[in-house]
Amino acid sequence: MFGFTKKIRYAVVGGGQISQQAFMPGVGRTNNSEMTALVTGDPVKADKLAKLYKIKAWSYDQYDELLKSGEIDAVYIATPNFLHLQYAVPALEAGIHVLLEKPMASSVAEAEQILAAQQKSGAKLMIAYRLHNEPGTVEMITRARGNEFGDLRSFVSTFAQNVAEANSRGHNGYWGGPVPDMGTYPLNAVRNLFGQEPISVHAVGTKTPNRGFNFHDTVAVTLRFSGERVAQFTVSYATAPSEFFELIGTKASIHASPCFMFGATTGIAYVEKTKEGSKTHDFAPVEQFGNETQYFSDCILNDRHPEADGEEGLLDMRVLAAIERSLETGETVTLDPASRSRHVAPDQALELKPSKAPNEDEMISIIPQSA
Repeated sequence: MFGFTKKIRYAVVGGGQISQQAFMPGVGRTNNSEMTALVTGDPVKADKLAKLYKIKAWSYDQYDELLKSGEIDAVYIATPNFLHLQYAVPALEAGIHVLLEKPMASSVAEAEQILAAQQKSGAKLMIAYRLHNEPGTVEMITRARGNEFGDLRSFVSTFAQNVAEANSRGHNGYWGGPVPDMGTYPLNAVRNLFGQEPISVHAVGTKTPNRGFNFHDTVAVTLRFSGERVAQFTVSYATAPSEFFELIGTKASIHASPCFMFGATTGIAYVEKTKEGSKTHDFAPVEQFGNETQYFSDCILNDRHPEADGEEGLLDMRVLAAIERSLETGETVTLDPASRSRHVAPDQALELKPSKAPNEDEMISIIPQSA
């Protein structure tokens, strides 16, 4: 039929804040994706969210039944990180495609199990690096790798917010805390901007007095790369919001802010400074969650391997694990040499219009993330 696009049918696994605020509204902006199921353990969400989106609700106990039902083609997994393995592997083994929130899992061993399941089944796996489909980010990565900023020497970033201890992120230990949750953004950014993998990691963490987190709530990380390149980033769950990164090369420096967040009024932007002067590059807000879903569904429909695959997720995971070891020991952790076979491509950038997201007080049965 002329003009008809087959739609990939998604089940949303986990009805928490990121699903309600971002993924579920974003799917409506695509032309090749639709939601047909919600998996939740909350009967109020099962009732209200299913009615709101006109989809069928399933309990976690019914997950295997859902995978065999023939009613879905893919799952979007947005559970707490320590549950990713539990829901990703059975889906892949059933031939169901998986869009998996980052970080990929809560240990390197778990990430390797997920990747092995994907490689065995042939179902597609994409880690939800939404910025890999955002035009401003893709442009910065493309220009950096094209040597437009010269020989890259340094990367510095801060990503911070004030998170409520009662939210799941606040009490799930290190793998629910600021390093895997927020540190994944500057880590993934510098890996892709440099086009290299770090060779050593050192981290220092602090705990804010009178806060109830069961992990270091503020962490500073230093990464060394080959070619005498260095990167530093700080992440926090206990401060006012902040997000920026600065990339310094021999021809130019760029200061990006906003650079990690999303929303209907949040457009990625960067200022480029050279000896000729300063130039601002502004990008319109886009539907970042719809973009990544559109891209992944297109990969499924056209049998293409997604760029932000399990290998990409695993390469971040090994650095996150090294940061954890450095925090525990106080020592610098050396990483085995690694390289990536795939890179962000310019044609991955998409420009779907932002969806209207509900406010925290409009969402159903959530403990707000913001303190």
